[in-house]
Amino acid sequence: MRHPVPRLRTRALAVGLALAASVLVPSGSAGAADQYEWAALGDSYTAGGFVGDPRPALGDASRDGCDRTTNAYPDVVDRELAEFPPGKPVRLTNVSCGNATIDNIATAKQTPISPVQPPEGGWPAVDPQTQRAGLGDQTDIVTVGVGGNSLPFGGMLLKCLERGAAGKSCRDHYTNPPEGEESIQDKLARVQDEYIEMLAKVHQAAPNAKVITVGYPAVLPERGSDCNRLSLTELGSITHADVDWLRDDVLKQLNATIKRVTDFFGDRYVDVYSSSVGHDACQPADTKWVEGICGDAEDYWPAKLPGTLLNCALVNKRATLVHPNAAGHANTAAHVERAIRIALLER
Repeated sequence: MRHPVPRLRTRALAVGLALAASVLVPSGSAGAADQYEWAALGDSYTAGGFVGDPRPALGDASRDGCDRTTNAYPDVVDRELAEFPPGKPVRLTNVSCGNATIDNIATAKQTPISPVQPPEGGWPAVDPQTQRAGLGDQTDIVTVGVGGNSLPFGGMLLKCLERGAAGKSCRDHYTNPPEGEESIQDKLARVQDEYIEMLAKVHQAAPNAKVITVGYPAVLPERGSDCNRLSLTELGSITHADVDWLRDDVLKQLNATIKRVTDFFGDRYVDVYSSSVGHDACQPADTKWVEGICGDAEDYWPAKLPGTLLNCALVNKRATLVHPNAAGHANTAAHVERAIRIALLER
């Protein structure tokens, strides 16, 4: 695989030249209003899914199928930033959406897939998140937590479950893929290109904002052998060797890609991986910050997801599919809050 830095420079230069005319148009300064404006963009690791109460509440006509919740890190941070010195409040606009890809941030509409009380005929498509958030000259902070669904990491986990149950290697499938499928190297290269274009468009939409990107936590253990392959509350049938490969060659490389592009743009990257090591999906219930394939969730969240054979009711759990729980969101919130406070003090 070619070294990622020259590729990043080439791609970033091309995107930058394409957007230069609009980016360089003079604009007003952010922070001119009586409050700071913060927009939270991202996927289910930002939205929350099953932690806390749905936002908007169940039955609310404005529900959009994105599964934002009250204990997800944007809401946790928002409560801590009720008033930012010197007495100027921070207003959160959270448009994160479960299953969002990088393209759904600034380019493409998304059709939400929430399994919680979907309307007849399914959820209508929603606009790109930069548009939904109303980014503009007055936006002070933009946080972005996205990338996993563009691999897609969840789909890879399901493939690893399937192959592990059959005694086959998931790593072999993605390093030497069947004809017509991307290798993991190709996936990561594509994600880098998409992330470059996305960040450029975020800056274009909010030219005065401090942009903060948020990486992914340590959802997998430092040793695959820590996992019980008989337990759906952990990583199920995924082989120990594939757990190690998913951790080192997929998740860590995804975070490295996000950080590399973030640094290139001069933005701030929030590392939540380092602080979450030892709190992965294969730890005891009182230690894990990430639920396993099946796990604990609020009562409204289903045990079986449409279109899958997974039925977590068999183990008296709900279908959490390796997502952070409230403790995991609290940890992310602590790091994101610190980054936002620093960014606002630099304004």
